Amino acid sequence: MNWKLMALPLCLATLTLAGCASKYVEPENYSGFLKDYKALKEEKSPSGAPVMRWIKPGVDVSSFTSVYVERSQLYPQPQPTEKIPEKTLQGITTYYDQVLQTQFSKALPLASGPGPHVLVVRPAITAVSASTKGLQPYEVIPIALIAAGVSTATGIRDQDTSIATEAAFLDGGNGEVVAQVVRKGAGAELENSSQVMTANDAKAVLDGWARDMVKSYEQLKK
Repeated sequence: MNWKLMALPLCLATLTLAGCASKYVEPENYSGFLKDYKALKEEKSPSGAPVMRWIKPGVDVSSFTSVYVERSQLYPQPQPTEKIPEKTLQGITTYYDQVLQTQFSKALPLASGPGPHVLVVRPAITAVSASTKGLQPYEVIPIALIAAGVSTATGIRDQDTSIATEAAFLDGGNGEVVAQVVRKGAGAELENSSQVMTANDAKAVLDGWARDMVKSYEQLKK
């Protein structure tokens, strides 16, 4: 299969990266993990980061007395590469699970499963990428993706890493979706095209996502 021909153009934007068309995940790059994307709107997270988000109008989050964090998924099925191996992908989801539980436990007791008055957090990692810094446009395949165009001539240049998530928040009593979010972020910069991305390179992004999710909940509760 020719992954390069299937690659989707994606501008790996951050607040400081110039020349990008958008800081939001573009609709054509939605993974299909969420059931409905139509109601998503451009918003700012509590930390000021750009997100695509929907919150059910009138939802009473004070009705939730505990939270259950489902294991995060890699969606769609990942295609590991030498640059982003299976160990890295699994390490990212493992850490995402840990930090989500840690942050949400500060706001609500952790539940052992869905049920009445339980807020269910259903997260997924929908893209992981590494691309040569300064080269545009970027070509990225959801979940597994070394950017096209990285060659011997460009291998000495720094590499940007990027990661995206989609998450649904459900009422554990009836399974109704009460909120959804789609966002992306920049991971640690790699020294060159031969450096393998590790889960540690994404930890700061995952930490920020988890903190923002909990802060959003707390703001709604107030």
